[in-house]
Amino acid sequence: MRPIIKVENLGKRYQIGQREAYHTFRDSIMRAAKAPWHGLKSRLNGAEPQADRNHVWALSEVTFEVMPGEVLGVIGRNGAGKSTLLKVLSRITEPTTGRIELYGRVGSLLEVGTGFHPELTGRENIFLSGAIMGMRRIEIAQKFDQIVAFAEIEQFVDTPVKRYSSGMYVRLAFAVAAHLDPEILLVDEVLAVGDAAFQKKCLGKMGDVAREGRTVLFVSHNTASIEALCSACLMFKNGRLIARGTTLEILSRYAADDADLGSADRSLLEHSGRRNNCIPTMTRVELRSGGATPTGVVRMGASLEIRVSYVAGSPLRPVLGAIVKTTYGAPVFCTSDRFCEKLVLCNPLVRGTVVCTIEKIPLMPGLYAIDLYLGDANGDFDVIDGAATFEVLAADVTGSGRLPPASLGPVYCQANWRLLED
Repeated sequence: MRPIIKVENLGKRYQIGQREAYHTFRDSIMRAAKAPWHGLKSRLNGAEPQADRNHVWALSEVTFEVMPGEVLGVIGRNGAGKSTLLKVLSRITEPTTGRIELYGRVGSLLEVGTGFHPELTGRENIFLSGAIMGMRRIEIAQKFDQIVAFAEIEQFVDTPVKRYSSGMYVRLAFAVAAHLDPEILLVDEVLAVGDAAFQKKCLGKMGDVAREGRTVLFVSHNTASIEALCSACLMFKNGRLIARGTTLEILSRYAADDADLGSADRSLLEHSGRRNNCIPTMTRVELRSGGATPTGVVRMGASLEIRVSYVAGSPLRPVLGAIVKTTYGAPVFCTSDRFCEKLVLCNPLVRGTVVCTIEKIPLMPGLYAIDLYLGDANGDFDVIDGAATFEVLAADVTGSGRLPPASLGPVYCQANWRLLED
């Protein structure tokens, strides 16, 4: 089967600072003729080419293929090159190097209302967008009512879109991109815009598009949505494609790559958060999540392992407590061996490592800190505030790709639902 998208050695370069000047055809011929001599002169003088100092590569040496019907997530930090990739695939901007082959009509939603003409009405922009995609007027007319109903703009369909609110604009833009039957759909962070009801509708429509066998490239920082929709992912970093694999593999690598090892594996000997009048006993803390190496990033519903090493003046049966707090210092939950006495029968040790494992971390996405308390049966004698920090990443714990709003609280509670007949 032939790939529907084929990208070979793709690169996109932008000039830093002033806008690049336009050149005539004659200028281009003269520049091409002089290029070998300029390059030789630079190498002989040991000088760096001027282009390297004045330009930045948003994409560099990107190569991949997408098969028909594949739903591919694209993830990476801000500035990794994800949006630039979709703009090049959408033909909004030309590549600097490389080759792209697209076998099918392309629909894209890259920014709010990309491609809309502000002076035209919603109706006119729908037909214009379809015509740009190569659709016949009768094909667009068959989808027109569905697009308007999805966008919820029936009352304003004959109003110029420049008078639309941002919510109306993005609803219409998504409706056009998703309903005009493109073989390839490119979507960039659409779920980051709009209210919760619109995001739910968009996610459901994208699921329908995927089940219809069309090809989707989906850029998002919402890892729960990526996990719900995508079977595979591309991971970008500094303009380069660094990994491709199944969604869970790439999301795990993304979390590990983003981890702050300084806070997940650190010495506690000189920690500034140690309270006054404590006896320094805790020496090191490590955070782990289903692996053998420390990590500062935990996915929702995954395990969190807190390892605290200690050195005491005399043998003791250690009692470890941990309070997880928000970045504002509000306690979320506490766990301590003092309540369950799991270590009460262990052999007293002068030095050792206490391991506390939380099987399924019940936290919403966000940043959290851990206060540590170490003592024995008689009380705590070493307390450190903010001993470690970690980040919880969104995951598809609901099976729907959606999560409760973060404003409703930091704790996520898994529940079962059933209906009883009266």
